[in-house]
Amino acid sequence: MPTVNAMFRRPFAEQLAYFRQKQNVPSERWDDLWRDEHDKAFVVAGAAKADLLADLRAAVDDAIANGQSLGEFRRQFKGIVAKRGWTGWTGEGTKAGNAWRTRVIYKTNMDTSYMAGRWQQMTDPDVMRARPYWRYVHNTIEHPRLLHKSWDGLVLAAGHPWFHAHWPPNGWGCNCGVETMSRRQLERSGRSGPDSAPNDGTVEHVSDRTGEVAEVPKGVQPGWDYAPGKSAAETAVAARLNRLDTVEAGIARRNVNDLVDSDLFARFFAGEVQGEFPIAVVPPVEREMLGAESLIVLLSQSSLAAHIERHPEIGLADYRRVQALLDRGAVYRREGDDGRLIYLTVDGVTYRAALKRTKDGQRNYFLTLFRSKTDSPPPGAERLR
Repeated sequence: MPTVNAMFRRPFAEQLAYFRQKQNVPSERWDDLWRDEHDKAFVVAGAAKADLLADLRAAVDDAIANGQSLGEFRRQFKGIVAKRGWTGWTGEGTKAGNAWRTRVIYKTNMDTSYMAGRWQQMTDPDVMRARPYWRYVHNTIEHPRLLHKSWDGLVLAAGHPWFHAHWPPNGWGCNCGVETMSRRQLERSGRSGPDSAPNDGTVEHVSDRTGEVAEVPKGVQPGWDYAPGKSAAETAVAARLNRLDTVEAGIARRNVNDLVDSDLFARFFAGEVQGEFPIAVVPPVEREMLGAESLIVLLSQSSLAAHIERHPEIGLADYRRVQALLDRGAVYRREGDDGRLIYLTVDGVTYRAALKRTKDGQRNYFLTLFRSKTDSPPPGAERLR
């Protein structure tokens, strides 16, 4: 893992794209936004004026895009503060306070954007197939956080839920990182498989702003228990796949088919990967018929786990047939139900699937799949195709 200073000197496309998709959000306090809300917003505590925030953002963008040093950022910060007449900010008035505040702004944005870019790179399906393990790397030499140090060298399956709350940085000034590993590298390290995820417990955090109580993993500072870039990457993937153009829909279909056929989906099916998984693409010409507002059908881990418990006869191979069901199945609509029922017989087995639109109308969740004893729809159902 490169040192933190080296990170800052080597910006990359995913890092810059993550930072530039943020919106400027005025704020009074550092905790006005919480956890992955920072994936969508650029904030500087106390910076409430649009022109001030825009100038500060430009300085950070310059640092990321051009590898500007902390010293150069401090020079720009001084000019911005004088130009915009910003006073009353925390750290103002002393050399030490100015040094501390500029370092916090600079390092927080550089670290989170770097690790957000790394998340996008490391969760690429091709990368996860070739390098299916992630190793935690502790980098702080002086005044190390003891739990962070204890995680050094920890190897878990790529995308393991533990990383969702322990993806660096795990607090102000955290220098930790994560690197990928191939199967051969894992074996060379003397392991026959990944480690067990540590269970260090949690601590209770009470917000002095809202009074809300949250459980935070020990070793992770409140508000840092998320993976920078994870929610932004999921949104970006959904946006890329959710094109209405026929050509792009074809590309989306190939991408989703590759994902469903991959080991990543097998791990999702086994419960090793949490969240939601793109499982099929609805052809654009059929979106209205199927009651779908987008192309992508998502399967949530919670729905999958509950459904497997109710229908243990359904396996991984069955779920990999979902695209065929949507393409070739008979589609029915029940009165008073926005969803669609789809029947299809494959190799002598009749499947019934249910496709239902989410309340926001933006995404679809593939909710149920099971083997049906009959291909007859419920009484009163209207056939659409």
